[in-house]
Amino acid sequence: MRQDRDGLQVALATRDIIGQAKGVLMEREGFTDEGAFQMLRKASQHTNTKLHKIAQEVVASTQKRNPP
Repeated sequence: MRQDRDGLQVALATRDIIGQAKGVLMEREGFTDEGAFQMLRKASQHTNTKLHKIAQEVVASTQKRNPP
């Protein structure tokens, strides 16, 4: 039961960061929702990096541009 709950928490966090990254790409580059996801997916495949890691990098790049 705990593993299921932990897995769900990871899945939700991963989904959230991917959604944030899509939003960044939509605003910054003018992509549609689907286009932003495809860009993340292609970058993931091209670099052999997990999709959520690519998404984290995109979000982090925005935070570096606009510090709090």
